Amino acid sequence: MNNVRLLLPLAALSLLMGCPAGTPAAQVQAQPRRAVVQPGGLSYPWLTQPGPVGQSLAARFPAPAGCRRVAVAAGSWGEWLRYLPLRPAGSKARLYNGTPKARAEVVAAVVDIDAGTQDLQQCADAIIRLRAEYLFSHDPNKVHFHLTTGYDFWFSDYVAGKTFKVRGEDVTPASRPAEAPTHAALARYLVPTFGYAGTLSLSRELRPVPLAAVQPGQVLIHGGAPGHAVLVVDVVENPATHEKFMLLAQSYMPAQDIHVLRPDWNASPWFRVDAEASIVGTPEWSFAPDELAQF
Repeated sequence: MNNVRLLLPLAALSLLMGCPAGTPAAQVQAQPRRAVVQPGGLSYPWLTQPGPVGQSLAARFPAPAGCRRVAVAAGSWGEWLRYLPLRPAGSKARLYNGTPKARAEVVAAVVDIDAGTQDLQQCADAIIRLRAEYLFSHDPNKVHFHLTTGYDFWFSDYVAGKTFKVRGEDVTPASRPAEAPTHAALARYLVPTFGYAGTLSLSRELRPVPLAAVQPGQVLIHGGAPGHAVLVVDVVENPATHEKFMLLAQSYMPAQDIHVLRPDWNASPWFRVDAEASIVGTPEWSFAPDELAQF
């Protein structure tokens, strides 16, 4: 969800409300677990040491029976998400202040990444965080996001001593001490990014794609106040029927651990893709079918 964003006026507080629970995921039977070989070259920069392969998203959630994971390019955003490190099974999703998430029944797994210590890393921010970490792992000079006003905020500018200041409804360049492009610097860069970007600005950065063509790394997003965004972290397809299922991950309001979704305690986390449906239901928000987009 949004924090205090650069909407008009800039001081407006997004009054964010939950939406009715969406339609349930398909009750699908998973294939037997098999050893998962993680591709080489994948880096998750916030980790002090790589986690066990068995704790990756791909290892935790085998494809449903009869399905196989869709092809993704080596080193791509989609492949990187497919092998996201997870906390041990049964871990609780917690808010930024350590309080457990109230709706624990919608959490299938918790991504092994911090939520920060401020109420900042909400829904769109969680996607910005993961995207920034992915880009940083490849080329820090490619990290940039637009603020809600349209200001293009580059990490390379930030570490070179260039930032922004806000006065009323205006965002103007400002200076700061230059520093090396370290991961700690990335964390500092993301604080103002989270504060002045949100679902509205992120929706403008993304390109619409048809739901039937869903791929890992795409985003279900409703920009605005209220707004919400959910990340597609993996997709499988039944080659005989061409039926697709997707794994979804989100943060929410207040800022909380990024978690893989399921409709309730007993449901499969694999959400059936129905391009003909009038809504795309997720546990805490319902999207229109045309609200899928990609970087």
